[in-house]
Amino acid sequence: MDDAVRVLVLANRTADSPQLRDALLERRERGPIVVTLLVPATWEPQDPHGGMETGRRRVRGALAFLRDTGLEVQCRVGDADPITALREAWDPDRFDEVIVSTLPSRVSKWLQIDLPRRAGRITGVPVTHVEAADTAASR
Repeated sequence: MDDAVRVLVLANRTADSPQLRDALLERRERGPIVVTLLVPATWEPQDPHGGMETGRRRVRGALAFLRDTGLEVQCRVGDADPITALREAWDPDRFDEVIVSTLPSRVSKWLQIDLPRRAGRITGVPVTHVEAADTAASR
């Protein structure tokens, strides 16, 4: 898909949220897209691999959730810090847009650090913010 817009999606606990899925489908309505899902590794006490297994589990869940959409999705697990993960993954030759998917504002650490705006400054491309509903936070 040479004419497809290449979208980098930064998501963690919301990677399999209905709101992110809907945003991707809405974006595709404007033209073909290729999606790269970037999930920061998240440390959890039961993950002896420094968060990598947790990140891989979230990637698998998101892929399963998006399977029937027909979207072309590639995935990668990045650094635990979302800013570092974005900086390491960002390549203006590979991506045209960014979507940042967060938990609701009252509980989102990513919104506390103003990640959507910072992503725009880092990348210089359009950034869309998707806020997941409360149900994603309770999974």
